[in-house]
Amino acid sequence: MKRNRVMAVGILLGIALLFCGCAGSNQYMRLVSETKELPVPSNNEAMVVFMRPSGLGYAVSSSVFDINDTNEDLVGIVSAKKKVVYKTNPGEHMFMVIGETADFMRANLQSGKTYYALVTPRMGNWKARFSLKPVSKGELSSGEYRDWLNSCELTENTPGAFQWAKDNALSIRSKRAGAWIIWNAKPESDKPTLNPDDCL
Repeated sequence: MKRNRVMAVGILLGIALLFCGCAGSNQYMRLVSETKELPVPSNNEAMVVFMRPSGLGYAVSSSVFDINDTNEDLVGIVSAKKKVVYKTNPGEHMFMVIGETADFMRANLQSGKTYYALVTPRMGNWKARFSLKPVSKGELSSGEYRDWLNSCELTENTPGAFQWAKDNALSIRSKRAGAWIIWNAKPESDKPTLNPDDCL
């Protein structure tokens, strides 16, 4: 009886730590600089800024990928209160975020434009799960958007981040496969999408 009570308290403390409002860090990412200025995409590329302004689940990092039929290309590992810039080719993309499970977001990107997406944590069975939320055109003029952007420090991948993705490729693909079945079963209206005009 006493042992069960101790275990329950331990689990509750773990959940509290998981979802406390703190900043996170990751050994595979480094701070770019103290400047709040973001780079600008060239005329032949598009840029997506992935932001995680929430401190919930700060102990768990969320890895974001640009995926196609055969590959999972690492965008970055996004910790709490951090943001990652991703420059890529314009056109259609599918992004995936991984925590305990995987989730997805479609995007149709224009040349020379900058887009924004939130990495949003939620409760999982054993650790945090994450989703990707597009920041819409209307939200880009809001004070809330500016708060999101300014509360997140800019980070970039180290060589270790790409090695981590390579070392964990089997786990990443397994989570992708399981979550993709759930994603495909959703109505089209429930599939998050960055539209071409959701940009600056």
